[in-house]
Amino acid sequence: MDLHQQYHFRKSERGLLAWYVLKLIELTRDFEVVQVPLAEIEELNETYWFSLGAPPVTKDIAQHAKQIYEVDTSYPIVLCPEGRVMDGMHRVCKIFLESGKTISAVKLADLHEPDYIGKEPHELPF
Repeated sequence: MDLHQQYHFRKSERGLLAWYVLKLIELTRDFEVVQVPLAEIEELNETYWFSLGAPPVTKDIAQHAKQIYEVDTSYPIVLCPEGRVMDGMHRVCKIFLESGKTISAVKLADLHEPDYIGKEPHELPF
């Protein structure tokens, strides 16, 4: 798995919230892995990667297509307590493209405080 620094972002009344993905993976390392139906992954019907800024250009979409093609689906995705994807959307897309019906996932029981509050993506260390 590509373990470069990544963040999971969410908009909130407190500003943009950001969690270190590597911390989420470490936190859930020993969690029970369950099979989640793709039909329950709401993000498949959202702008997921492109909801924070300008509409994507073709290169942006191509970059995500490359990541989807190369991703290792043997790692479980990470879901928040409400079942929202915090890590693993490229894996979700690959399973979807392969006509899979379920994906391996771990689910947080509690959502810990974000690592950053009110910072834009360009202000975070990558």
